[in-house]
Amino acid sequence: MFARLPTVILRALMSASEVYRSPLGTRYATSAMVSNFGDRRRVRLWRELWIALAEAERELGLPIPEEAVAAMRAHIDEVDFERVAELEAKFRHDVMAHVHHFGETAGDAAEKVIHLGATSCFVADNAELVMIRDGIELLLDRLHCVMAQLKAFALEHRELATLAYTHFQPAQLTTVGKRATLWMQDLAYDMESLQALADRLPLRGVKGTTGTQASFLALFDGDHDKVRMLDDKVAAAMGFSKTVPVSGQTYPRKFDTWVVSVLADLAGSAAKFGSDLRLLCHKREVEEPFGKNQIGSSAMAYKRNPMKSERICSLARFVQSLAANPMGTHANQWFERTLDDSANRRLVITEAFLATDGIMNLLADVTEAMVVYPAVIEANLKEELPFMATENVIMRGAKAGLSRQDLHERVRVHAHAAAKVMKEEGRPNDLLARMRGDDALGAHVTDAVIDPGMYVGRAPEQVDEFIAGVVDPLLEQFSAHAGRFAPRVRV
Repeated sequence: MFARLPTVILRALMSASEVYRSPLGTRYATSAMVSNFGDRRRVRLWRELWIALAEAERELGLPIPEEAVAAMRAHIDEVDFERVAELEAKFRHDVMAHVHHFGETAGDAAEKVIHLGATSCFVADNAELVMIRDGIELLLDRLHCVMAQLKAFALEHRELATLAYTHFQPAQLTTVGKRATLWMQDLAYDMESLQALADRLPLRGVKGTTGTQASFLALFDGDHDKVRMLDDKVAAAMGFSKTVPVSGQTYPRKFDTWVVSVLADLAGSAAKFGSDLRLLCHKREVEEPFGKNQIGSSAMAYKRNPMKSERICSLARFVQSLAANPMGTHANQWFERTLDDSANRRLVITEAFLATDGIMNLLADVTEAMVVYPAVIEANLKEELPFMATENVIMRGAKAGLSRQDLHERVRVHAHAAAKVMKEEGRPNDLLARMRGDDALGAHVTDAVIDPGMYVGRAPEQVDEFIAGVVDPLLEQFSAHAGRFAPRVRV
C-alpha cells in the first residue's frame, strides 16, 4: 500500500519510529554535530553563500538592487522542506529546487539574482567545507575536555606503581599516571593534526562550472581583477582567508582524503585507550564509570562490562574502515568532475564526523570519572614483583663480595620452582620466602629491594615533565575550547 504513495505523503504518514534513522544520529553523536551536518544547517549555508555572492557582485558593480539582498537576508530561515521535496520531484535537481524555493520566499527581486553566475558546487562544495571546518572545531572542544581530564588523572596517580606489560605479559613496572601519558600523547598529536587540517583547508570559492570562472568574467565584462576580488570577498564572508588556487567543478577531492584520514587517526587513538581500559577492567585494576542503576548483562546480574570502552572501539573500527573510501573517490574524478562522488560523499563525510564525535563523547564521559583500585593493583603487582626484584638481590649480594654466578644460579632455581608452584598448583608467588630462606640470598632480600617505587624508574617525573612540556602548552594553545563541552552519553 505505502509503496504507491508519493514520497511527500509517505513521509507525512510514517512516524519517526517507522522510518530508518542512522544510529549515529539517534544514539551516538552529540546534537551539536548532528545539527552541524543536518539538512537545515546545509540549506542555511547555501543561502548564506547565495547572499555573500549577491552582496559581493553588487559591491563590485553588478546591477543587483540592495533590496534584493536585504530580502534574501530577511527570509534566510524560511525553509519549507515539503515544498522543496515537491520542487525536487519536478526538477530532479536538489540545488535548483532550493534556488526556486528561496526565490519563492524572498520575492521577485531576489529571485532574479539568486545563484547568478554560479554552479551547483558553488553552494554544495563550499557549504561542505564550512561544515568540515566547524566539525573540526567541535572535535577540538571534545579533545580539550578529554586532555584536561586525563591530565588530572595522570597527576593524581603519578606515583601509583603498577605492572607494565609487553605482549600482555608482565614486564617492568610503570605507574598508572605514566600510562595515562601514553594515551594523552596520541591525542596531543591528534589535536595538532586537526588544527593543521583546519588551517590548511581553503574555501572552494567562486570558480564557475569547470573552474575557469568564465561565467563571472562575462558578468564583469572581462575584468579579471573584479573576478579575483569576488572570489576573495565570498571567502571572507564565509570566514576563510583563502580559496583553492585552481579547481575543476568541485574542490579537489583530495581534501576528503585528508579529512577522513585525520578522523581515522583520532579514532585509532581513542580505540587504543578503549582497548587498554578493557584489559584493565579484566584485571579489575581500573574501571570505566558505572551508573548506579546500570545493567551490565541481561543474564549475569553481577557483570560490570566495559560497555563504553567497547563502543569506542566498535565505532573506531567503523571510522577507520572509511579512510580508504575518499582515496577511491579522489582517484576516480574524471577530468573536471564526475558525479559518482556525490552519493558516496553524502554518506562518508557526514558519517565519519558523526561516528568520531560519538567516540569523543564516550571518551570524555569515561575519562571524567575512571575508577582506580589501588589494592587490586598492589595485589597483582605483588604476584610478579619478586621476579623483578631478583636482579637487585643479585647485585646487592655481588657488592657484598659473593659470587655473582653462584647467586644467579640460586635465584634461577628458586624462581623456576616458584613459577611451577604458581602454574601447577595455583598457589601464590613464594619466591621471596624461598630467597629469604637461602643462606646466600636471605640477607639481601630487604624491604628496599621489594619496594615497588624502586622499579618505576622516572615514571613520576616523566608525568610531570610531559604535562608541563606538552599538555599544559597545548591546553593553553587551545584555551578557546575550554569548557565548551560536557559529555552526555545517551545509551
